[in-house]
Amino acid sequence: MFSLNPLRAAAAIASFAWLAFVTPASAADAPAAPAPVAAASAPAAAVPPAAASAPDVGLDSRVQDVKADVIKLNRDLLALEEELLFPASTQVALFVSMDVGKLFSLESVQIKLDDKMIAEYLYTPAEVAALHRGGVQRVYVGNLKTGPHEITAFFTGQGPHTRDYKRATTLKFDKGAEPKYIELRIKDKLAKLQPEFDVKVWQ
Repeated sequence: MFSLNPLRAAAAIASFAWLAFVTPASAADAPAAPAPVAAASAPAAAVPPAAASAPDVGLDSRVQDVKADVIKLNRDLLALEEELLFPASTQVALFVSMDVGKLFSLESVQIKLDDKMIAEYLYTPAEVAALHRGGVQRVYVGNLKTGPHEITAFFTGQGPHTRDYKRATTLKFDKGAEPKYIELRIKDKLAKLQPEFDVKVWQ
């Protein structure tokens, strides 16, 4: 029977233990290599500054065209309304104008047609200045039957030397089948240094 020497067995065990201790661990037991640090994210592409938005010329042009069309349509509608409300056969229109007007500062005007008050108007300094520059104001438009009529206009304001001034002018006229346009004019009469008021009928 094979006998094992106790001293040799102990030496063999010690040798085996030493080999196990110095032998590198297997790949499975080796610690995992640290994961490489992720590369820094690439910077986002630089966004160029927004260019100043140029006005949409096409859109602006279309808007202006629409505005012009609306204004023209409104003007046409007003003209049509006037034709319907004040036909040429009965229409009468009154206008106020001022020629120079240095001798009279207009404040208000009152107009009677066949002894009936048809218009009263109180002027602002800006409106008077517009009349001085050649403006013409339509102060009344209405219907009038054919035949003879009488119009009287009363002008109130300040005359020479800033004195209160009120004058009236009267005109008789005939209304026919055509529209009648009447102008109430304020003029300077330099010969007398007095304002002059008259009425002119335009055919």
